[in-house]
Amino acid sequence: MIKSDRSFYNWLMTQRNPVATDDIQQFANNAFLDSTFPKQSVDFDDISNYLEENTTYLMSMVTFDQAWELFQAQR
Repeated sequence: MIKSDRSFYNWLMTQRNPVATDDIQQFANNAFLDSTFPKQSVDFDDISNYLEENTTYLMSMVTFDQAWELFQAQR
């Protein structure tokens, strides 16, 4: 299997849904509107720290953890 070097943000954008039915879709919708999201990062700690320190739209870091697991599974 070839490892993808797609960033987490690029993967997350595939989860967008204008009528979000789950937390990850809502996270993706909000991240799309976040002009300072670390769009090129593939580093868990970088993204996690950014979300904890700079956003108000993620109600729970559990949502990020779940999205990260899905991202990793598809790499």
